[in-house]
Amino acid sequence: MMTEVEKLDAGLEYSFWDKEVNARKQHAMRETAILNAIDPTDEDAIAAQLRKLFGSCGEDPWVGPGFHCDNGLNIHVGDRFLTNYNVTILDIAPVRMGNDVMIGPNTCIITVNHPLSPKGRRNHLGIAKPITIGNDVWIGAQCTILPGVTIGNNVVVAAGAVVTKDVPDNCIVGGVPARILREIEDDTKD
Repeated sequence: MMTEVEKLDAGLEYSFWDKEVNARKQHAMRETAILNAIDPTDEDAIAAQLRKLFGSCGEDPWVGPGFHCDNGLNIHVGDRFLTNYNVTILDIAPVRMGNDVMIGPNTCIITVNHPLSPKGRRNHLGIAKPITIGNDVWIGAQCTILPGVTIGNNVVVAAGAVVTKDVPDNCIVGGVPARILREIEDDTKD
């Protein structure tokens, strides 16, 4: 019989009320409290704490005050990762981001979902799906990225968008639910 953590890690329905599952969140809350107490101008201290909190971290990471996550170790970011204020990443499942990702204030990246059934919710069930975000992505203010989404390279997510499905490379998406507004050129190639 699988433990609830084993179910969670296998992508199966699990109980978020489980003590081992909850221990991950408690660890993340302790580490983010330390992070959020650091002087926001002390970039070296912020980077050091992010390397302790995240599963992997590239060069020059920075997060603004008010950052929160559910695990931390499931967050993997590339070089020059930047978030503005009050960003939340519910990383029950892995969240992988490429290089040069910028995330606007009050954005939520959410890998966890719950049953529509009241009985399932009463039983504290959750199911998590990973999120992947490519290189050179700008996620505007107050966006929501839902479980299982992959966002391609060179994408702009307009402020207030709710991304419910995969986004291809080289485009701007916006709205609720987000849809492609227009294509954009990838000017990073010589």
